[in-house]
Amino acid sequence: MSIEKTIEDCKIYLNQIKQYEPDPFYVNHYFSEFIDSVNRVLEGIFDEANRDFGLFIAEKISCEKFLEKAKSKNDLQAIKFSEWYLDKFNQEHKSRFPKAIKKICELKNKQNKLPKIKIMIRALDRYENDINQQIMVGLSNEKLRSKEELQIEINRQLPVFLEVINYKRSKNNEPSVNENQITTSAFIDIEDIFEIEIAYASEIYIPVLIRMVEESRKKIKELTSWS
Repeated sequence: MSIEKTIEDCKIYLNQIKQYEPDPFYVNHYFSEFIDSVNRVLEGIFDEANRDFGLFIAEKISCEKFLEKAKSKNDLQAIKFSEWYLDKFNQEHKSRFPKAIKKICELKNKQNKLPKIKIMIRALDRYENDINQQIMVGLSNEKLRSKEELQIEINRQLPVFLEVINYKRSKNNEPSVNENQITTSAFIDIEDIFEIEIAYASEIYIPVLIRMVEESRKKIKELTSWS
């Protein structure tokens, strides 16, 4: 499957996440597919590099295996690409959401699992310092039992949520929130990064992924072109 098709799959899975959230069962399913697709795109970069640099790596490829093979063949251009890629990758993953997606990809690769999803109330229009509030909803086979139960729990938690978020917003001269301006979303924690909204982080990550592909291809072309 081409990298372009896999990126399109990422977009499809993102739309499915948005459609089904905050139901943890379906969000987990489509987020798992999203993360697998991200990993395939990143592997695809090195599949293309392996072909273009002529390293002939036969097994499943990774940045580490690519660099190891490049060093064993003393392919200086391939080594340069690996070093450039690692630097570029680190730069692209310094901010909070890309860093979280990177950590989730690593977890999925190593342990084939995702962090546990929690359902949280949030403001529809996000501000940087907004709070979110977790709500505990009854599940059946990891699925929401009913929208009615979800709404009951939202209504129960809403007064406290509105009081706290509006207090914080007033201190920052930000607009207040009313009961018609809130929603529920699926969130996760990963290591030391807390309350990552899955759909929002995934949406932010797709342009990062596209940049990694486009700039990697440019660098490969630069390093494999005869002057």
